[in-house]
Amino acid sequence: MSSTKSTEPIQTLDKKINLYSEAIKDSFYLSVQLPKKYYEKPDLKYPTVYIVDANFYFPMLAETVKQHEIAGLLPPVILVGIGYKSFAAMDSLRERDYLYPASIPSDEMKAVGGGKNFNSFIVNQLIPYIDKEFRTETSNRSLMGHSFGGYFSLYALLNQIESNQTTFKNIASASPSLWYNNYYLNQLTAKLQSKKTPDSLNIYLTAGGLEDPTWNINPLKKLSTDITNAHVSNLNVHQAIYTDLDHMDVAMITFSRALQEFYKKN
Repeated sequence: MSSTKSTEPIQTLDKKINLYSEAIKDSFYLSVQLPKKYYEKPDLKYPTVYIVDANFYFPMLAETVKQHEIAGLLPPVILVGIGYKSFAAMDSLRERDYLYPASIPSDEMKAVGGGKNFNSFIVNQLIPYIDKEFRTETSNRSLMGHSFGGYFSLYALLNQIESNQTTFKNIASASPSLWYNNYYLNQLTAKLQSKKTPDSLNIYLTAGGLEDPTWNINPLKKLSTDITNAHVSNLNVHQAIYTDLDHMDVAMITFSRALQEFYKKN
């Protein structure tokens, strides 16, 4: 049975929520940051930005989003971090939740392929919960992830195309592990070409120039080029290789620049 628990006063802009996943049979620890004037303007609705690996990235990204809103570099957004009970738990369970299908011998790792269940949790339970509890623009969601999380953000995109939905309008994938399961996500190009929904879609792909060319940089360049050359209508693809950055340096600059690209003023 689904259960949620929040210990924060209703008027705070920062929420901590424990949400039990029916699909995974485990609890997730959510961090939610509301816009500065959320309670002062009760009629406004806001874009929602979801970030995985939240135990690590949410504290940094929350401050960035807050300061960018103050400086006028970003519009107000609702930031949702999907995390675990602890940093150590995240470090072990992200392989369970972010990857699909199950790993093969060439991956040199043991992953059960739980990405489908994790995606089901987000689409069928988490998003409806957030949309019910907060004033969200339901047609304007972003999903962002790095490494295995970057893989998951693209896997979630693959799922929404196959289900003819636009759960996320914006996808940011920093240094995704595209090598996983013999480049399983390379099917994205063909799936995008068969996309039936007319909704606009933005994809932001990045890697670090100091990463391994064979396993990280070249696969990302190929995927980006293939998708761009597919000429899918209402699709915008942005690729960036940050020449002086390595794998762990790419995430925050990707998230910051992707959000500015997704929500830039026309």
